Amino acid sequence: MKKKLLVQKTSVSIMNKNDDDYISLTDIAKYKSDEPKIVIQNWLRNKNTIEFLGLWEKINNPDFNRIEFDTFKNEAGSNAFTLSPTKWIKHTNAIGIISKSGRYGGTFAHKDIAFEFASWISAEFKLYLIKEFQRLKEQESQREALGWNVKRELAKVNYKIHTDAIKEHLINDNLNNYQKSITYADEADLLNLVVFGKTAKQFREENPKADGNIRDNASAEELIILANLETHNAEMIKQGLNKQERFKKLREIAKSQFKSITNIDTKLITK
Repeated sequence: MKKKLLVQKTSVSIMNKNDDDYISLTDIAKYKSDEPKIVIQNWLRNKNTIEFLGLWEKINNPDFNRIEFDTFKNEAGSNAFTLSPTKWIKHTNAIGIISKSGRYGGTFAHKDIAFEFASWISAEFKLYLIKEFQRLKEQESQREALGWNVKRELAKVNYKIHTDAIKEHLINDNLNNYQKSITYADEADLLNLVVFGKTAKQFREENPKADGNIRDNASAEELIILANLETHNAEMIKQGLNKQERFKKLREIAKSQFKSITNIDTKLITK
């Protein structure tokens, strides 16, 4: 899940990879130009940039291709030299820069590299970027210190209320044990779809190496909403609302609560 910073009226995305923060160079470049791709390529043409990237990779990447790096370093700075992020990654096996395609893609870089790029864009912008990034990290630490890291336990608070409602109003004696388990799973996935935008099965298929299930990997905010929705869904089940009606109402409740807790817009499924 991407996070966003607002730096001098410029929205800057942050993604996490292998527990490291990668900041969008594309977003940073937009502070300077409406053509961020060209800005990034101009930065990569600079010899000082290549030397910095090479040093970072040597320190952090044991698989860095130093032979290809030397070729780029020798050519950097000349009028004929051009370099794109994808070419740099492909030829040197770099890990400090990530190039993502698609509508929500772009070029991301490890925070060390992103701050260096921001300095090239504008010293003032770099300082504000660092300030906002530090503020984000402080907020995350404060949440953990306040006990937000208890995560899964939060969703268990209203678990019995939810399952009792399912048992009393959706389970009947004509169902065998398998059918009963499917009914419970379907209701759990109804909440998963509202909060996470996917079912438990879809999460497993998309994240085969994930440690735990979809709820084990949820944020504290998501689990707070999930616990609240269990109570709301239980009441709607008692009222006899069908699944489609409940989904629509639960989505609106979740959207409102997400905004209240996180104070940011959240992406819920729109089906």
